[in-house]
Amino acid sequence: MARSVLIRNGTIVTQDSGRRVLSGDVLVEGGIITEIGKVRGGADEEIDAMGAPVLPGLINTHCHVAMSIMKGMADDLPFNDFLDRVFAIDSDRQDKDLLAGSRLGCLELLTGGTTTFVDLYYSQDVIAQAVKEAGMCGVLCWAVLDQQFTTQSGVPLDNCKSFFSRFSEDRNIVPGIGLQGVYVCSEETFMGSRDFSDRTGALMTFHLSETRGEVYEHKEKTGKRPADWLSSIGFLNERCLAAHSAWLTIGEVRALAKAKASISSCPVSNMKLATGGVAPIPEMIREGVNVTVGTDGSTTNNSLDMFGEMKTLALLQKSSRWDPTVVKAQEALDFATVNAAKALGMQNEIGSIEVGKRADIVIMDGRSPTLRPISLENAVSNVVYSAGRGDVRSVLCFGEVVVRDRVPQNLDIGSVIEDGQRAMEAISANKA
Repeated sequence: MARSVLIRNGTIVTQDSGRRVLSGDVLVEGGIITEIGKVRGGADEEIDAMGAPVLPGLINTHCHVAMSIMKGMADDLPFNDFLDRVFAIDSDRQDKDLLAGSRLGCLELLTGGTTTFVDLYYSQDVIAQAVKEAGMCGVLCWAVLDQQFTTQSGVPLDNCKSFFSRFSEDRNIVPGIGLQGVYVCSEETFMGSRDFSDRTGALMTFHLSETRGEVYEHKEKTGKRPADWLSSIGFLNERCLAAHSAWLTIGEVRALAKAKASISSCPVSNMKLATGGVAPIPEMIREGVNVTVGTDGSTTNNSLDMFGEMKTLALLQKSSRWDPTVVKAQEALDFATVNAAKALGMQNEIGSIEVGKRADIVIMDGRSPTLRPISLENAVSNVVYSAGRGDVRSVLCFGEVVVRDRVPQNLDIGSVIEDGQRAMEAISANKA
């Protein structure tokens, strides 16, 4: 039986349907939020928020956590040189260093206020071990692509199905399908994945229109841009989560909206790689596409900081449109919470602080000057425009305190960092 936890004196950013911000307490019992407001009585553990924001756990909808030990290994390179270097490193990685990278990535995510993340990679069974050790939630989508392009043993879609069957009942793991993209996935691979998703309800995530080259190469090959092509073959539906989605026409935006698909914008990654293009977020919102935000991996971002990603997304949109009213702070926070939960089909479980939902909760630092002064009126703006991952004090996931006063409770910081360092050095030595 999970311990009861009472969070007192918080500025509660509920993210409920009314987007209420309240002063008060949150009671967690049996892993579930049972009371919000002025809570009488006590609990097994009480945490004084000291007036700081209390948020729903953030949801990173696109990353590759096992690549965390590769940060800084392919920086400041032209895009094709970047790809060559990353693929060369990635092609011969071993389970030991994948696990070290995954633990390091989970540690960074969790201590930065992210309780759920979507990962697209191979060897998700190894990554699942790190997720379970950390005590968080991973939506782990096994990399699927045509067999001629893969380094995996066996057929990638079959590997994905096997992973799904092994982890479909696991508390911490939500197995899914991770289609690499139109450049290595045929219509047969896409539709075979769609058939499996139709039977199981599995999320389908995939890279979409990340670069201009990807778009025009696919149009030359098929006569259609990627999103138009996916729509024409009948692939798109509400279980689709398209990462990046930067190079889209308004027609493609409308096709995604009609299918009730979601996108994961990764602004820092796209800016760092200088692939050009700014995702048409205002048009997506207007047309009804469900917009979320992701960091991408540590080779293209170097950080898994969702606070930085929210701020960057909002500022990039404002700057590129010469309009300070686009992507307001509330919308940016929605992308990382309620919209993300909807994209995963988990809107009844996570994404907001409401009675009956799972207690994935972030407690910020009441003594941080970054967050002060705070009021009910400016709390959301402070979270999006002022806060950083260093302002996270404690984190609950599944109602359990997994970070207490900045100290992770399930992962040993020292050993995770040392293992990650050794794994990075081994990779560097092999590629020297």
